[in-house]
Amino acid sequence: MISETLKNPLQLFEVAGKTALITGASGSLGRGVALALGAMGVNLVLASASQEELEEVAGEAESLGAKVRIVLARPDGPEAVQGMLDAALEAFGGLDMLVVASGYNKPGFIQDQSYEEWQSVMDGNVKGAWLLCKAVGSYWIANQRPGKVLLVSSVRGRHGNYSGYGGYCTAKAATDGLTRVLGVEWAKHGITINAIAPTVFRSKLTAWMYGDNELGQQTRARSLSRIPMGRLGEVEDLIGMALYLLSPASAFCTGQVMYVDGGYTAG
Repeated sequence: MISETLKNPLQLFEVAGKTALITGASGSLGRGVALALGAMGVNLVLASASQEELEEVAGEAESLGAKVRIVLARPDGPEAVQGMLDAALEAFGGLDMLVVASGYNKPGFIQDQSYEEWQSVMDGNVKGAWLLCKAVGSYWIANQRPGKVLLVSSVRGRHGNYSGYGGYCTAKAATDGLTRVLGVEWAKHGITINAIAPTVFRSKLTAWMYGDNELGQQTRARSLSRIPMGRLGEVEDLIGMALYLLSPASAFCTGQVMYVDGGYTAG
């Protein structure tokens, strides 16, 4: 007998009617995921501290038929995070997906970087993710609801970099650890959590690598030399993996760091 899944495998990616909270929605990856989910019929709660850019993304998503609620905030404290969750519940009556696409980097060699700069990188990548997972996961568990979480890691969580990435590599390694431990803790609750880990792709965060400064040129050249496909990534390269990890297709996948890197980590 042929199962219903095998008769209609595209149903594995059916997400219409679900609700997603996306932080960092005005960034390159956050915007890409928001537009892709919106086009598939997902209700969107978009959070960012940049009002103009956030409203632009919201308008684009609405033009694709999505219902959108915006929250002008960063996930920098329990109150801000609770406000995001409350906005989802008020606007759409529930929440099914969490995408933590907010992040930050401030390159600097350890002998030059201040503690405050290092801490800002850790806070921008780890603190917000932990707070969001705590709030949203607690809501799902208390209400016996399944859910899907997508964090954003990097190949830098696994590989070092000699371009002043002492903060960023440390933060992304912590993201990987959070993904794995919550994958184990939450499995019995029907909640999956995974991380997408790209190599360099075009975004505001990597804009400095495309400039004429010496550090940017050196970092870009080294990155390209390590990527077997011979090019840097684009946001569109990441969307397929994101949709897989947020859809029923990944129901038996949790606690995983999924590399989308042109072969970088394979070499």
